[in-house]
Amino acid sequence: MQYVLLFTESAADFARRNDPEKAPAYWGAWTAYVDALAQSGIMVSGAGLQPPETATTVRVRDGKRQVHDGPYAESKEMLAGFFIVEVPDLDAALEWAARAPCASYASTEVRPVMPPPPAAA
Repeated sequence: MQYVLLFTESAADFARRNDPEKAPAYWGAWTAYVDALAQSGIMVSGAGLQPPETATTVRVRDGKRQVHDGPYAESKEMLAGFFIVEVPDLDAALEWAARAPCASYASTEVRPVMPPPPAAA
């Protein structure tokens, strides 16, 4: 079964990515985690995301498109990246989620991935 692991981080966590003193430890932890996922053979796909201030949010209301710079919702933690993994069950997905570096200072959300819809006849 496929699950998505959604990693969240705070603005301070995002800032660590570019801090000359903190970036090596930050990226070292993520590199080790990504390597472990890849070596396990369960990684289907995934990516880290640029900081939230690079986001653009689109909503359509009354048929009109509304575009906002940055994430729309105010939040203490923002989406930082994701991986789709193929594992036997939720327990296995939760084990991998707990191993993510951000699980110790932010959070990792785990959700089942919907199967593709049946092909149109």
